[in-house]
This record gives sequence, C-alpha cells and structure tokens, in this order.
Amino acid sequence: MFDLPLMTYVFTMSVTPGPNNLMLAASGVNFGFRRTLPHMLGVSIGHGVQVVLVASLLAWIMVWLEALRVPLVIAGCAYLLWLAWRQARAGEPAARGQVRPLGFFGAALFQWVNPKAWMMVLNVAILFLPRGSGWQAAGELALWCALVNLPCIALWALAGDRMGVFLKSPVALRAFNWTMAALLGATAAWILIDELLSK
Repeated sequence: MFDLPLMTYVFTMSVTPGPNNLMLAASGVNFGFRRTLPHMLGVSIGHGVQVVLVASLLAWIMVWLEALRVPLVIAGCAYLLWLAWRQARAGEPAARGQVRPLGFFGAALFQWVNPKAWMMVLNVAILFLPRGSGWQAAGELALWCALVNLPCIALWALAGDRMGVFLKSPVALRAFNWTMAALLGATAAWILIDELLSK
C-alpha cells in the first residue's frame, strides 16, 4: 500500500510544529535524546494504533466523534495546559530530580486527546483508505503512518537534545522551558477558541 501522496501527507503533518513536537523538543533539552525515546515511540505507536482503529471503524467513529467533539477538545486542551505547567516547572532546580520525561504509555494515550493527531488520523482514513477495506488495509495504513512519523518526530527530540548543550545555565533553561510552556498554553487556547467560535 505504498502511496506517495499518503507518505507526503504523513511526513508534512508529522514534521511540522504541534503539541507532540513541542513536547519532544522540550524533552530532548531537559532529558536528552535517549531518555526521550519512550516518549517518541509512544507517539508513533500510539499514532499507528489510532490510525488502525479510526480507519477500521470510521463510519461509527464519525457519528460518535461529532457528539464528543467539544468534550474531546476540552479534555485535550486541559491536558495541554497541564503539560505546559509541567514543562514550566521542568527548569526549576528543586524540581529537576522530581520531573521525568513523558513515558511510552502517556505519549501513546496523549494521541487520543491531541487535536492535531485527530485531524491527521481522520484525514488519512478518509483520504487514503480504499473503500470497503477491512482491518488488513487499515493495519497497513497504520504501519506506514508510524514508519513515516517516527523519524519526523525524532528530529524534534534530537534538536532539543542538541539545544540542551547551550541551555546549561539555570536561567537559560528556565527561560526555554517557560517559552515552551507558553507555546503549549497558547496552542491549547487557540484550539479551544477556534472550536468555540466555529459553533
């Protein structure tokens, strides 16, 4: 099922800024690339699982999603705000030993409340899943999505890891973490306002 338009779409959506990539860059800065690997794998595998489930159950999910759209957006935005608060605290010297990188399961579960992930998965399922296909085609689609997604998000974690070399002073690290927290908070606010204004 190799499809160049699909790969291009998944690459573009995976490599552009969004909540996952901001969190991965911040994790790379604060914890390094190696300790960010479970987070990266959680994003990619969580994304693949989301694709296979959504693609396989698209008709049912489209009805279900419309009814749950606002609660999902609110839950996703609340989670983003919690992550922003967590990110802001990551640079505080007293908190350094207490804060850990987001793990595999947390990152995988985050895909279910991440609005960008939902937009990407629904578009992939609608645009690239052949009509009348079953679990096998959905599984192939999910595999391709995860395989393209992982190196794209790894760029963000690696960039964060490299930036960490320049952010050794507590003041610089705190400024970076507050900036990343503000970006996550602004993302949450923008998503929530956009959803409420579109009603």
